[in-house]
Amino acid sequence: MDFPFAFSQKSSLLLIFFFHGIIFSLLLLRKGIIHNNKASRWLSLLLFLYAMYITPYMLGYANWYAEKITKEILFFIPFMQVLLIGPVVYFYTKSLLNTSFKLIQKDWLHFVPALLYLIYSLIVFVIDKIVLDDYYFYADDRDKDLANWYQATGLISMTLYLALSLRYYFNYKKLVFDKVSYAETLLFKWIRNFMVAFLGILILRVLFFILNPDWGEFGSQFWHYISFSFVFYYIAVTGYGNIIKQITLSGEKLKIINVFENEILAPKNTHKTIDTEQNVLLWKDKLSKLMIERRLFENPRLTLADVANELETTTKTISSVVNSGFKMNFNDFVNYYRIQAIKEKLDKGEQNSSTLLGIALDCGFNSKATFNRAFKKSTSLTPKDYLEKIRKE
Repeated sequence: MDFPFAFSQKSSLLLIFFFHGIIFSLLLLRKGIIHNNKASRWLSLLLFLYAMYITPYMLGYANWYAEKITKEILFFIPFMQVLLIGPVVYFYTKSLLNTSFKLIQKDWLHFVPALLYLIYSLIVFVIDKIVLDDYYFYADDRDKDLANWYQATGLISMTLYLALSLRYYFNYKKLVFDKVSYAETLLFKWIRNFMVAFLGILILRVLFFILNPDWGEFGSQFWHYISFSFVFYYIAVTGYGNIIKQITLSGEKLKIINVFENEILAPKNTHKTIDTEQNVLLWKDKLSKLMIERRLFENPRLTLADVANELETTTKTISSVVNSGFKMNFNDFVNYYRIQAIKEKLDKGEQNSSTLLGIALDCGFNSKATFNRAFKKSTSLTPKDYLEKIRKE
């Protein structure tokens, strides 16, 4: 037998992505262990599964299906764990957005389909190699990992788990806007891009299946797997960079509030409720006075809990007042007062002695982009357009 890996254009290209996937998986695992970062460990597992996903095709193009020994390695080792990828994507999403997330007993049910496939693979091995010492399950001489039923089931599984991940993200997004005044800094551009990339993988799978009339032939699927590899590589590089950023900027500079934590009661007067319209008006007045007199909005890290503690009540009470009384989420509510303060400063001409960004930062905004978006949302004008309007008056 010749050298066990036949280097060709196809096998070599997939080998490059396989090698980098394994390296990034190990790097992320190391970071996850050293820094106790759950998201890093989940992403490490995902990249390993992606690397294993392209393995049969990488080795197939390297002629492993042409030799009995290497063919049986491909036959009896279930490299393509397509029923495990979906749950790992889902738990990676949860661990990234919820710092206190950990697996509970019912979460293990998500791994049952993948476990059943492993049992099936073990049964195939025992019968074909130990009991019969002849191909029974493999009488058709086709790798079970590449069976249409298994690949289709994996595609459905990954689609369902993408939907679950998106639902979790949108729930997180709503909670962030309801609990903090710096929501945009917690919305994790990476997790959105990750889900788009994962969706891209699923769409590529469907498109290549529809557009490729010879999908059932091994050699005709190369363009799907090389396209998958490019998306997989993007996830590896960008995901690793995101983990490094989180670890490097950990602490107060990147303080991540856990918006999924249970309601925490303030120490005093916890029996106050807002079950009547009169109470809503009373709390609205208290809240408005607090924001104006104490200028809490100038705190760029202001949270719902901070306001609740100032008024000696619960976050649930303040959230209810803001949502039902002011018809806003907490983030927009605080930004409203920030923008009002900025407009007052601009009307007094403070832009002549300070920059527009300096004024915005003084009033509680933490970035130019956030300030510009919030200002236009509130006034329908950009800050520059508002200044132009002032000059003309």
